[in-house]
Amino acid sequence: MNIFDHNKINQISRLLQKRKQTIAAAESCTSGLIQNALSQATEATSFFQGGMTLYNLGQKAKHLHVNPVFAEACNSVSKEISDKMAVEVALAFNAELGLAITGYAQPVSTLSIKDCYAYLAIAEDSNIILSKRIKGDPLKSLFENQYIFMEKSMDGLLEILKKK
Repeated sequence: MNIFDHNKINQISRLLQKRKQTIAAAESCTSGLIQNALSQATEATSFFQGGMTLYNLGQKAKHLHVNPVFAEACNSVSKEISDKMAVEVALAFNAELGLAITGYAQPVSTLSIKDCYAYLAIAEDSNIILSKRIKGDPLKSLFENQYIFMEKSMDGLLEILKKK
């Protein structure tokens, strides 16, 4: 089974290698799918430092120094949280780039979350170079939305790399 766009992933690999940059990922709602996609690239070890899957506020605070008071107020889902995660994961893995995502890949009725969305951030040398909200589809399954978020993350990363 081949679920990844290997052309896109290998293009990301070539661009990062050409720029002599590495990347690390911090994921919540995609639960490691971005890390899995990056690991599929040809010569992944030459640019992919690794990543973390942090599914709750406690882990985001402990490993990525997210402010727990602020994170609790938004259930760890905000632009500011993803920005912080991107900067901190790059620092934790000694990478030039950090990619982070946090959000809801399915509706959460107990929190009155009816839509699927996430915040994606990419940091370069501790500066945010991409920060945006991306949308999923509340009628799709959890995995389908995780996949949509992973694809949009790879598209955002590729777009940034092509600009430089």
